Amino acid sequence: MSVEKVTAAPKRKSSGFVGQLMQLAGIVVAVFIAKGALAEPFYVPSGSMEPTLLIGDALLASKFPYGYGTSSLPIQINLPETGRVFAEMPKQGDVVVFRWPGDRSQAWVKRVVGLPGDRIQMRQGQLFINDRPAELKPDGVGAAEDDNGSSEPAYRYVETLPNGVSHLIFKMRDNGPLDNTTEVTVPAGHLFVLGDNRDNSADSRVPLRAGGVGLLPVDNLVGRADAVLGSWDLGMRGQPVWTWLSGFRLARFFTAVH
Repeated sequence: MSVEKVTAAPKRKSSGFVGQLMQLAGIVVAVFIAKGALAEPFYVPSGSMEPTLLIGDALLASKFPYGYGTSSLPIQINLPETGRVFAEMPKQGDVVVFRWPGDRSQAWVKRVVGLPGDRIQMRQGQLFINDRPAELKPDGVGAAEDDNGSSEPAYRYVETLPNGVSHLIFKMRDNGPLDNTTEVTVPAGHLFVLGDNRDNSADSRVPLRAGGVGLLPVDNLVGRADAVLGSWDLGMRGQPVWTWLSGFRLARFFTAVH
């Protein structure tokens, strides 16, 4: 009997070890699938979407609203783009996360204002969609932050798109270099995107060769930015470590993106 016990025990240990490995592998696969198919967190490193999104915000992007393509994968690998499955077009006003066409390892976030067939133009800082102006309503003065933690005053407006979607934007100056553009018709399979910080955003107004987005291919979409999970003021990096906790913007935790 003692021999039987000695020979049986290693089998049980081996079986238990293999079982633990299988459980761990199952958890990893489940997390990978959830991250790839449902939602994925992203970090906001610039002020191009202020005041809607702040530098230091942690976003959650839902992937299912627009379907799935190679850009939806949680890791970036060089695969040929074969279109999207369960594809749905964004709505005007959606805030989207996408792979920058200039370097698909970079994830950017902007607001969709133009769909295929739409005619988009900026006139004296006001957005026109199919020759209809987006309504601008003054909403006081805010502070536009830069990547170094400093800020400057910015006029805040409520912009209402022709489809009725309203959101906040910043305008730091009049007659900015991107305030007047030629009219562009959005081609099939593309989107026109803007940053809410209109004087500090390299978006569809700026050609890809100049560091902007140009007309964004729909296939580059990752998902829709739906929520801010948390936020920390990066300006606190220059302060003593014991003060860093005060940099958490608790009021922004678990808030919806509009």
